[in-house]
Amino acid sequence: MTDEFLPFNFEFMNVFHGNIISCDESDSVFSFLVENEGRILYTGNTLPQVYADWPLVELGESALVPAFADTHNHFSSFAFFLSGIHLSGFQSNREILEHLAHVHEASGDDILFGFGLSPHSVEEKRMITREELDRAVPGYPVFLVAYHGHSCVVNSTLVNLLPDPVKELRGYDRETGEMGQEAFYAIADYVTGSVSPMVLMNRVMEAYDFMTRSGFGMVHTNSGVGFPRDLDVDIERWMGRGLSGGFQTRVFFQTMDIRKVTRRRLPRIGGCFATALDGCFGSRDAALLEPYAGTDSKGILFYQDQQVEEFCIKANRRGLQIQMHAIGDAAFEQAAGALAAALKDFPRTDHRHGIIHACLPTERGLDLCGKYHIQILCQPAFLNWDQEPSWYLQEILGEREQRLTPLRDMQDRGIAVSGGSDAPVTFPDAIKGIHNACNHPNSGQSLTVLEALKMFTINGYKAAFDEKDGGSLEKGKRADMVILSENPLFVKTENLKSLKVLKTYLLGRESCHHRKHGLSTLVKGMFSGSRI
Repeated sequence: MTDEFLPFNFEFMNVFHGNIISCDESDSVFSFLVENEGRILYTGNTLPQVYADWPLVELGESALVPAFADTHNHFSSFAFFLSGIHLSGFQSNREILEHLAHVHEASGDDILFGFGLSPHSVEEKRMITREELDRAVPGYPVFLVAYHGHSCVVNSTLVNLLPDPVKELRGYDRETGEMGQEAFYAIADYVTGSVSPMVLMNRVMEAYDFMTRSGFGMVHTNSGVGFPRDLDVDIERWMGRGLSGGFQTRVFFQTMDIRKVTRRRLPRIGGCFATALDGCFGSRDAALLEPYAGTDSKGILFYQDQQVEEFCIKANRRGLQIQMHAIGDAAFEQAAGALAAALKDFPRTDHRHGIIHACLPTERGLDLCGKYHIQILCQPAFLNWDQEPSWYLQEILGEREQRLTPLRDMQDRGIAVSGGSDAPVTFPDAIKGIHNACNHPNSGQSLTVLEALKMFTINGYKAAFDEKDGGSLEKGKRADMVILSENPLFVKTENLKSLKVLKTYLLGRESCHHRKHGLSTLVKGMFSGSRI
């Protein structure tokens, strides 16, 4: 036995033959991959004699690629809404109201909830109102979240249940029932507080199943969204540690309270919510350097520059990995400037700090990202998005719409760019993300297929220091792999969205359902020292 071939166990071996896209640093494409007991033993264009007698898994026209990583997912919220009403598929408010009237009696929840309201994808071109919800679902609390996750519409029954302090918050509007900004977050806290830990655990398990069926082997969860005592953070970190089957979870705590993170011995901090620097385009509170078209409003920066810098400096000195939400150009400048200031204060050669979304970055901010190796965690699903169409973005941004999510500019600057879903804002779908990245509305900002594929594979694993063990198909790494219905390198870019995930392998085994073993998984994880 030479050093090239490690000892192996034939009982737990897979030999794949066909289109094998490594996503390694050399962009290698192989014909053979040998996996044994969860690790990759060999990749190459000829099969060594030592493996020659083992049956081949013939890929044919399909392709083997690394399992995907979702680098921005509000996982507990996604799990919560996964079993709710998905509103993005309806063509009119009338259809939504009829559906709500039909399903509310069968709902087993204390509150009827749904996600995906958009005034841009329905024929009425406006949001549903409180009065309409009152007529459709009388006497039953209703909580419908807008597609962007920054506002909601509620009915009178739910309004009457809210604590009085909520009614004094910015964004509260009883007349229309549409709640934004601080009022929305407080209402979301109230609603999530109605979910029992057991229900949440089982829904988290169902969400893991959804992820593996969709080809994912890793998720970066952004947690701390209002569950009592930060229950979502603890459930995710314990269940992530206790999960069987090889799926990996990396938890980012959305807080500026560093003590909450260090008490849990988490190496990361940030995300949206408490670490969001601005709002979004859908509610026109993303922070801009120049006003929204036809208005005097520049949106809202939630923090002063000094506050953000102080947070970043403190977290960076503690050795934490930092991420912050920034959609508008003013917020992007604030994020890049604060992270740069922290790294000037306490230089770190490999920090992996990042800016989430970066929808409207500035040249100065991108230069800072390149200089200080600040990564960008973007959402290609926001491109060509029915819920937030280009005509709406042109209406509110004018010519700035052409500068949204400039993937080519980021790539050419050498900035590390990975792909996330922002679930439940969009459902985890790497295929759609790859398609959109290769079919950018501004064609000059499109990526190649391999660049887009690497956004959701090796770059996603690099985003949380996991590239030595996964993210590419290389000898010694985890055998976390996906079989796609066709070879994406040979598919016309406009047809990439037709690709299907046929199978997902985690640690060499075809993924299976986790079923509803939520409690046992959590208990196991409480005593596990595995990486989270």
